[in-house]
Amino acid sequence: MADGTATGGRAAQLQHTGMRHGWTTGACATAATTAAYTALLSGDFPDPVGITLPKGQTPAFALAAERLDEDGNGDGRAAMAAIVKDAGDDPDVTHGALIRATVRLLPPGSGVVFRAGPGVGTVTRPGLPLAVGEPAINPVPRQMMRDHVAEVAARHGGTGDVEIEVSVDHGEEIARSTWNPRLGILGGISILGTTGIVVPYSCSAWIDSIRRGVDVARAAGRTHVAGCTGSTSEKVAVAVHGLPEDALLDMGDFAGAVLKYIRRHPVDRLTVAGGFAKLSKLAAGHLDLHSARSQVNKAFLAELARHGGGDDALAAAVTGANTGLEALRLCEAAGVPLGDLVAVTARDEALAVLRGAPVAVDVICIDRAGVIVGRAAPKGP
Repeated sequence: MADGTATGGRAAQLQHTGMRHGWTTGACATAATTAAYTALLSGDFPDPVGITLPKGQTPAFALAAERLDEDGNGDGRAAMAAIVKDAGDDPDVTHGALIRATVRLLPPGSGVVFRAGPGVGTVTRPGLPLAVGEPAINPVPRQMMRDHVAEVAARHGGTGDVEIEVSVDHGEEIARSTWNPRLGILGGISILGTTGIVVPYSCSAWIDSIRRGVDVARAAGRTHVAGCTGSTSEKVAVAVHGLPEDALLDMGDFAGAVLKYIRRHPVDRLTVAGGFAKLSKLAAGHLDLHSARSQVNKAFLAELARHGGGDDALAAAVTGANTGLEALRLCEAAGVPLGDLVAVTARDEALAVLRGAPVAVDVICIDRAGVIVGRAAPKGP
């Protein structure tokens, strides 16, 4: 709307919640690059430095650090600018990270060359949108930096031939809290972002990681992958199937994201492994298993118990159970295999989402201690 009030989409959500959006590592690296290259050509660092994002927004960033190195003739040949990443109200592990860009002039015709500095990872496995050996600076941030280098060159009479080294203070430590080590991105974090904007509490980063995990597994020739709700179920999947690390998908609560992406990019077999309560939500038709967006349906579990031979008294007890695990224990005591019934129903729900894709699905349900309480054998379309 003309008064700046959003009527729908993410902008409306932000206005409704009062949360602040933030900036991606790619946007911060672009701003740092712009400031550093401007200083190389003009001798002065713009502060704040403005950039244009892919959808037209024009944020400005304050510089946290700057350095201009000069040769004996007094002509700047390398410049560094740094920006503190502000992720807004998103619980992003890179919030507060110092993103540095060091820009060096190259001979005419060299183009723009990207380097991974300290704290930025290097790709070591295929299946990502970057070649093995490349710095983990994703395609959209690379294009943003190229575009801004060209603009600065046009404004200040440069050739646009530069080396851009992006580094992140403590990036290797931060990366331990990301998917990077499992995806084969070693040495630090990735420089990411397709819009330049971080939406608070967005699921997009996790879902994107799931997709990249599938890509890496397929590129490595894996025909069997496991979507796991957590580290305990992951250990069980490894123990049962002997899967390598790059065949494991940290599904979390996003069962739908795994199934929909594998529907488009199939593998021969998918194991879904997770806690009994979470997988009972999948069995009931929920694709988002987070407690804020779906709940364990005790009436549904009671109906499954009936199908498994339970009587009215057991069904009533299950309906009144405090937790899904309590419902499971009640059925176990009565000799009703509720765990297996949930696993089989969850498997069939997964197959329904896969819509005939050539993928066989099996399911493993565990309790909090990692004990298997339900299994569904592989079944395909």
